[in-house]
Amino acid sequence: MAVLSSAPVGGGPGEVEWVLNIGVGSDYDRTDLSDHAGEVAAELDLRGTGVAMFTAVDLSRRQRCISGGVVVDATVGISHPTWAAGTPASETPAVGGTINLVVQLPVGLDPGAAVNAVITATEAKAQALASRGVPGTGTATDAITIVWPTDAAAERFAGPRSPWGNRVAQAVYQAVWAGAQPRG
Repeated sequence: MAVLSSAPVGGGPGEVEWVLNIGVGSDYDRTDLSDHAGEVAAELDLRGTGVAMFTAVDLSRRQRCISGGVVVDATVGISHPTWAAGTPASETPAVGGTINLVVQLPVGLDPGAAVNAVITATEAKAQALASRGVPGTGTATDAITIVWPTDAAAERFAGPRSPWGNRVAQAVYQAVWAGAQPRG
């Protein structure tokens, strides 16, 4: 699969064989993330190159939403939401909550469309949070991974008004909206 990701391990553009969303405790303080991801991948007998994201969200709360062939898996932790253009980083604690998104498309993406898919997914995430009344556009540690088949014909567009971008937006919105539901 081709990938474009903001994950702390394997992030950037490339090709991968696997994607992990690794559950960690809320007191997680390891800084050797590549080593930790390698340990988990080895335990799961995963081979080759991959992407690893980390979250303190209970992975059993993962939300899966599908829209026209686009599959989104989201873990939504919003205990400490932040505004993208809010308080300067030097004044903001670097803890609390993570929204991790894995977006799988059945079609290829050219490089510009892949970047646009990330933007579209991020906009849909922020829209879902706003609709839930969350005071922020995400959290300080959010990550997104977009994957698509390397051998598929490449789409040129993935903005919210393109067919595939709209499917990305719908699936991300639904997954984040469901994951941000208040817990009673």
